[in-house]
Amino acid sequence: MKNKLLVVGTMAYDAIETPNDKVDRILGGAATYIALASSKFDVDCGLVSVIGDDFEDNDLKILTDLEIDIEGVEQVAGEKSFFWSGKYHDDMNGRTTLETQLNVLENFSPNVPNSYRNAEVMMIGNLHPGVQLTALNQMNRKSKFVILDTMNFWMDHFRETLDKVIGRVDLITINDEEARQLSEEHSLVKAAEKIHAMGPKYVIIKKGEHGAMLFGEGKVFITPAFPINHVVDPTGAGDSFAGGISGILANTNRIDFETLKKGIIYGTVLASFTVEQFGTKALLEVTSDSIKNRIKQFRNSTSFDWTKKQKSI
Repeated sequence: MKNKLLVVGTMAYDAIETPNDKVDRILGGAATYIALASSKFDVDCGLVSVIGDDFEDNDLKILTDLEIDIEGVEQVAGEKSFFWSGKYHDDMNGRTTLETQLNVLENFSPNVPNSYRNAEVMMIGNLHPGVQLTALNQMNRKSKFVILDTMNFWMDHFRETLDKVIGRVDLITINDEEARQLSEEHSLVKAAEKIHAMGPKYVIIKKGEHGAMLFGEGKVFITPAFPINHVVDPTGAGDSFAGGISGILANTNRIDFETLKKGIIYGTVLASFTVEQFGTKALLEVTSDSIKNRIKQFRNSTSFDWTKKQKSI
């Protein structure tokens, strides 16, 4: 019997402009990327999200064909799906949001299906902390492992509620800027210590093209990003990263620092595929063999032999 993974987050359409190209309407949303990434693992994944009646049947079929359960996806008649439009800067690291249409997301109240209220792993995507808390409160019991994503906006405007959510999760994954804001510490090591004190046993701090840092159990694990010759679209990379971690954790019966290290490697590799094409296209095309090959390349580029006798320095 497969372990259950519950993903709570957005399903959306995006319009994306980069220095080289642009697309006007493409499948997106945090929950979409997370679920597609986690589908590469042997897990029973269910989505909780909301969409409008403009959401294409073919896009839902993409998920169901991969045996992703969409019972928890509410479709609101007469309303439009969440829409985001953004333009990336020349270095592809920064971006400017051009338009955000909350649409159905504005009044979203998650409804976790009974069949997923006992999920072993729960991945809560970047949403209003009140929505995140509602989903947490619907679980029959605390999941074996709960992962949280959040952002600066919620820290600025809903900090009290966000703190309640943070206090109930096992792992928080945020970028370096967000970690500094949340902790009010410039040092990322000190930032992680302060965030640990808020509740999470583990903290992952993402650094974009410079990789990620995992803190927990008094240990630190640092990994670079996988080198990509040509980045086409960075949208969804962080969510694919989270999906890879979620998939690994839901595919094991023991979750500890070593399991999370493995999850970060898989997440990093899945994110590297995601950025090579617009939207979810590359993530859909990636195979088990291509993932294994890229992990092998990644290992070869980051390992070194310290067993041979060294001359004193």
